[in-house]
This record gives sequence, structure tokens and C-alpha cells, in this order.
Amino acid sequence: MSKLEMIRMIIIRMIAVFIANGLAVIGAGSIIGIDIIDAVMLAGSLGVIKVSEQLARNFLDDGKLTAEEINESFAVLDGRK
Repeated sequence: MSKLEMIRMIIIRMIAVFIANGLAVIGAGSIIGIDIIDAVMLAGSLGVIKVSEQLARNFLDDGKLTAEEINESFAVLDGRK
């Protein structure tokens, strides 16, 4: 996989993380009185930040990111693993 393809894949997956985390809090935000947009932005951003942190930690190990390390970084948010 080329670097450009890897970057494209990471960006697309980050968008998916933002959407998945943001949509998960819509109901909870409305129950406790937080504006829906604020709740979605906060949850989506926190998910992206968590994955970004793990990507950075994996990169620090050897200065490279493999497909396996990228998948491990995104798996941080997957509750099934």
C-alpha cells in the first residue's frame, strides 16, 4: 500500500469514527439537556483524538505505520475486541 493510499484510508476511517461516535450520543445528549450539535461534535472529536493518539504512539515505536498498526489503532474504539 502506498503512502498516499494509507493516508486516504486513515482519513476516511477517521470520518467514520467521528460519525459513529457522534451518532451514538444524540439520544444521551438530548436526555441530559445538551444541544445535539454540541454533543455530536464533542463525542466525534474525542473518538478522533483517541485514534490519533494511538496512531502517534504506534508511529513513535519505529517511525513507521504498518497496516496492522493502523488497524490496531482503530480497534481501540471497537468494543467487541
